[in-house]
Amino acid sequence: MLQFSMWKKLLIWGICALSILFAMPNAFYTRVEQANDAKAALAAGAPPTPELTEKAAQWPEFLPSSLVNLGLDLRGGAHLLAEVQVKDVYAARIDGYWGEIRDALKGVRDQIGTIRRQDSKDGELRIRISKPENIAVAVAKINELRRPVTTLAGAGSFDIEVKPDGSDVVVTLSEAEKIATDKRTMEQSLEIIRRRVDEAGTREPTIQRQGEDRILIQVPGIGSATELKDLIGKTAKLTFHVVVGRTSDKNARLRSRQILLPDQQDKNSYYILEKTPVITGDQLVDAQASFDQNNQPAVSFRLNPTGGRIFGEFTANNIGTLFAIVLDNEVVSAPRINSHIPGGSGIITGNFTLDSTTKLAIQLRAGALPAKVVYLEERTIGPELGQDSIEAGRIASVVAFVAVLAFMILSYGLFGLFANIALIFNVAMIFALLSVIGATLTLPGIAGIVLTIGMAVDANVLVFERIREELKSAKGPARAIELGYERAFSAIIDANITTLIAAVILFVMGSGPVRGFAITLGFGIVTSVFTAIWVTRLLISTWMARRRPKTIEV
Repeated sequence: MLQFSMWKKLLIWGICALSILFAMPNAFYTRVEQANDAKAALAAGAPPTPELTEKAAQWPEFLPSSLVNLGLDLRGGAHLLAEVQVKDVYAARIDGYWGEIRDALKGVRDQIGTIRRQDSKDGELRIRISKPENIAVAVAKINELRRPVTTLAGAGSFDIEVKPDGSDVVVTLSEAEKIATDKRTMEQSLEIIRRRVDEAGTREPTIQRQGEDRILIQVPGIGSATELKDLIGKTAKLTFHVVVGRTSDKNARLRSRQILLPDQQDKNSYYILEKTPVITGDQLVDAQASFDQNNQPAVSFRLNPTGGRIFGEFTANNIGTLFAIVLDNEVVSAPRINSHIPGGSGIITGNFTLDSTTKLAIQLRAGALPAKVVYLEERTIGPELGQDSIEAGRIASVVAFVAVLAFMILSYGLFGLFANIALIFNVAMIFALLSVIGATLTLPGIAGIVLTIGMAVDANVLVFERIREELKSAKGPARAIELGYERAFSAIIDANITTLIAAVILFVMGSGPVRGFAITLGFGIVTSVFTAIWVTRLLISTWMARRRPKTIEV
């Protein structure tokens, strides 16, 4: 047990050296962070100003630069709890069926007569036919358009329900489709919020679903909850509508299938638009901040092939018509179509600033939120509070570390010193692992490290006590050490495996800070076993080979 081949020695010391190397950037956190940010900005095409170049040179290229990300409670930042209005999607979903149903019913018009869409409540599509005696034909024709719900819970169900009601056919979403729609809405909202936050370059945001219709958003390092809400933005729903007219009366009488929306630049002016959009933001593939022909901030956009074809055909057939660009139920601009616009590209002009065009472009690229988001809870955690947390965590760690070092030396003398050296490597390995995987360190994570420091010497205590017992049996130093490690091995493994299982369960079942605690605890268990069994034993082996003592005191 005390004999190590050369390759084993090189491997153990190599792991220890790499651990210190990869943990080292965290000792110069601010400097490395500024250098990383400056290098990322230069790589993204930022002009190499002297200030940016100086910051990039603060940390050598040849050294590792991965850092442990600081969580919201350590770095400060913003916390939001958002509720997604999933039921708002039902109306838009059922409205999307109208074109397909209308085209299908045209094929049986000789039997059902004329077709006319009726006003109805949200989430319901009501179609009136002039020959109600043949309403079963219309119902059967619409039923042919039904599609099976593809979720496991909705197996055997269809997406729509079709029912006759006098002279009307009423189409609604089925319950199974509503459940599937809710799920898709939440998944899409999560992904879009994550994309919008990630595009802004924030570090390690926490974006996760809570309950049926809520999303928790925590972003370290951002200035305030208001800034985070501006970054996430509204729904950023972009649509293009035909302009019917313009009025200053917000209570203007509208015909069926018309809507009244305000002018974004003149709140006292309103546009009367066709309710069904010609194109929606779903057909948008790119959006960039740019400038219009008057050198004013604007947003250029590009549509996918389908959207480009529809846009091209519409502009070719409607020259001279006003075409409203609507963003979040406000008319941004309503230019006149003067010529055919092929290619599916265009530009959104309005009362924009450079900052607002950048944010709008991010929101449009990420996609429209499928439903309105209501913020139920918002908090801003200042960096001063985070700094206080870091100081408190640092003091707790140092006190625990010094107390353990002193206890081991007082209890086991030279062997305790060997255990302390292994403990230093152990802490370095934890930080190296956290840095390499880009983990986020929170206050519970610091608690996990403090707990690990206390637990790290458990394995050495077991070994050293076992060596004491073997020395009492009049065995020689080398044989007592060998038997101490050999007979304590199973106890060390059993004790640490049970704790590791608990850490894994916490990680799988927990969320947020609980997972942070589980990660640091789990890493600490693995590294403490490695340092106790290999590093400490290698130190003792090297000392024994050089000193060859006749007796030892543990």
